[in-house]
Order: sequence, then structure tokens, then C-alpha cells
Amino acid sequence: MSVILEVSDLQKTFGAVVAAKDINVSVSEHETIGIIGANGAGKTTFVNMVTGYLKPTSGRIQFLGQDIIHLPPRDITCLGISRSFQVPQVFMSETVFENLLMAYAIVEDTGLAMLSPIMSEERASRVDAHLKRYQIEDYRDAVASTLPQGVRKLLDIAMAAVRSPRILMLDEPTSGISVEEKFPLMDIIMEALKQEDTTVLFIEHDMEIVERYVARVLAFYQGEIVCDAPTEEALVDEKVREFVIGEEYHRTRIERAGTETGNA
Repeated sequence: MSVILEVSDLQKTFGAVVAAKDINVSVSEHETIGIIGANGAGKTTFVNMVTGYLKPTSGRIQFLGQDIIHLPPRDITCLGISRSFQVPQVFMSETVFENLLMAYAIVEDTGLAMLSPIMSEERASRVDAHLKRYQIEDYRDAVASTLPQGVRKLLDIAMAAVRSPRILMLDEPTSGISVEEKFPLMDIIMEALKQEDTTVLFIEHDMEIVERYVARVLAFYQGEIVCDAPTEEALVDEKVREFVIGEEYHRTRIERAGTETGNA
């Protein structure tokens, strides 16, 4: 797999506060990477720098061989890196269909003064196909403010994926989702992005989600990456156990694995 994102010696300081230090990451196409760490560890700072919402103090970010460190977020999105936010960024007073219709119009640089000029049979067909891919077609005509949290999350991620980005960065996709909903929600998201050949990096605090859906982990602590390894290796790494997941989760994980082996 070819490298599509290269981050080298990335630093970010706010006065005397070091928010990111010596970050070096290579991301290959079609990877699925989990970004973990305690609150304030530097996860969102990293995502914000890659997507242009925060300018690094120093270092280099290259996407498909192009330096993007000084580009604004819209230009980075146009190149092929999109993102979602922890709190869904949707038009709350519009329907699910209208939200995606406007997302398509923004991508295609169509005027947004009224819905009627941006409506066409061809675009409506694409919107309906997108709704089906993310399994929210039953909510097509529902106003976004009335949606269950999980459906609103799906709509937000579906909107971020309208441009068919090469890389999609998700900020806690299961935040605020019930235990019963989290795996079905992630199944839908990951299958949709797999169909679109999207490289995925997502911030996540739920280690069960990380175990199930990612092949590689970036573990942050105090602005640094303390572990970059395949998921199985990362979750038993000494620093990850100490600074991120804790010994209690590690013991539970080992016990669960033993139970599953015994039942096999």
C-alpha cells in the first residue's frame, strides 16, 4: 500500500504549553487507524493540525506528496481529507435529505440561496443512494433536530463523506451512543467507508470499538505518540496500559480472551 499522508516532526505549542511534540506518522491508503489517549493527550490537536483547523508551530504535513501545512481547511478538504466532529455538524432545522442535498451542492460549488436551484433529479438520486449506503433512508424526510443521536451521527459522517475523500478523520464516532447501538452504528460506518475505499483515522475512548474495528493504533500521551503499532500489540504495550487504557481494562481484556478460548 502506498503512503498517502506523511507527518514529520510536528510540533504545536501555546506559549509554554506543549500540545504536540515530535509527531511522526505515515499513513497508507486503505488503513484503519485508531487514535487513543486520555483527555488532553493531544489527539484532537493532531487531527486539527492535519485538517487545517490548527496551524503547527513547526514540522511538515504532506498529503499525496503535497505540503498542506499552510492550507486552510476548505482547501485541504478539496484535496481529499475530510473530517467529522464529536458534536454532529448538521443543519438542525432541515431534513436529512436536505442536509445531504446541501452537502452535495457545497461540494459542487452550487449556490445555496434556496433549495430549489440546487435540486435536480440526478442529484436527488445520488443523495438517495448515499442515504441507503449509510442506512438512514427511513429518516429521509425527518428534520435533523428530531433524530436519535445515532442517526444524527450517521448523517454527520455521511455528509463528511459526500466528497469521497481519500482520508476521513472521525472524532469519537460513538460518543453519546448507547452500548446497544455502538457496534451496529460502527458496522454501518465502516462498511460504507470500505465501499468508498476510504482510509479512516478515528479518535476513540471505547477500547472495545478500537479492538473490533482498527488494525493499527496511535496512542497519545502528553502531546506525544507513545505507541504506534498493530492493535493487538498496542493494547498490551506497557506505556499504553499505564497511560491510556489502565491495568483494569487490560486484566478484563485478558480474562475475556481466556473465556472466549475456553468456550471455543
